[in-house]
Amino acid sequence: MHPILGRVERLAAYLAAWLIVCVLLAAVFTRLGLSWLEALALLLPLLLVYAFACLSAWYVSRATPLRTSSLFRVLASSGLAASIASGLWLGLARAWVAVLSTTDTFAPAADRYGQQMPPVFAIGVLLFLLALAVHYVLIAFETTRQAERRQLELEILTRDAELRALRAQIDPHFLYNSLNSISALTASDSSGARRMCLLLGEFLRNTLDVSARQRIPLADELALAERFLSIEQVRFGSRLRIERRVDAASSACLVPPLLLQPLVENAVTHGIAQRLEGGVIRLDVSRTNGHLAIVLENPRDGDAAVPRPGGLGLENVRRRLTAMFGREASLETHAAADRFRVELHLPCSTGE
Repeated sequence: MHPILGRVERLAAYLAAWLIVCVLLAAVFTRLGLSWLEALALLLPLLLVYAFACLSAWYVSRATPLRTSSLFRVLASSGLAASIASGLWLGLARAWVAVLSTTDTFAPAADRYGQQMPPVFAIGVLLFLLALAVHYVLIAFETTRQAERRQLELEILTRDAELRALRAQIDPHFLYNSLNSISALTASDSSGARRMCLLLGEFLRNTLDVSARQRIPLADELALAERFLSIEQVRFGSRLRIERRVDAASSACLVPPLLLQPLVENAVTHGIAQRLEGGVIRLDVSRTNGHLAIVLENPRDGDAAVPRPGGLGLENVRRRLTAMFGREASLETHAAADRFRVELHLPCSTGE
């Protein structure tokens, strides 16, 4: 079906444009000897019919696309179609003049109507060619929209594939470190190792619950981070201390699942584990003007190497944020002599 016929408002706008053409041509015909009433009586019915005839230009333009057709073929098909359409329109015009001549009002204008037939044919050719040009523009516009839609779909598929791949990196990396911790506890604290196994199993079950979702409430993400820290506290005991300051208004914000877990793991691995006295991990979450700010800070040994900005955990989070939020989200790191700080900024969407 022709796209103009697919929606009533498009058809109404199309016919309104032809009514404007009718008024303009009537003004021209008044200069050729007809009165306004005679010109409108001749042109209005003819142009309304010809408006639908010119819709056939859509199929002519589809049959001879500009990108794949030679110039000669485009010109030949356009000229032939315009001549045929205008010829049929001229025949209709002669028939309509014959009808008008039978009426008392327009019978005196029969001769003047007959003089307008050559201009009618020429105008019919020009109008069809104009309609054909407009249809070529519409096809180009539609082609561009389809290309943009395909590009957008490809970008979405690529982003989803990247997010799945990045998320898949998290579980093996975390599991590897956790199993190493359990192995280390087996010889020195068998009961702690068993407790850590139970906590690890619970944590993995919880991660399976959220892994199928693209985003989860921040409250659920914080709960996952708490379970992870519970596992690590079995290993480090009093060496691992946690301070939290969470804005209640931020709990409903939707974030990618397991967004915090790699950062908390880095804080434990590069901060607590490298200090005999351990230290405090500080988590600060706030929501301001539709944006979510998450700050995670951990102590560090001044002689130890600073975690690389391109490390697996930090890079994983950074790429996931970029894939999901683009430039609206960011991850920044700040290393001081005895502290390491990670700041996350991302839009706060609650899905409402």
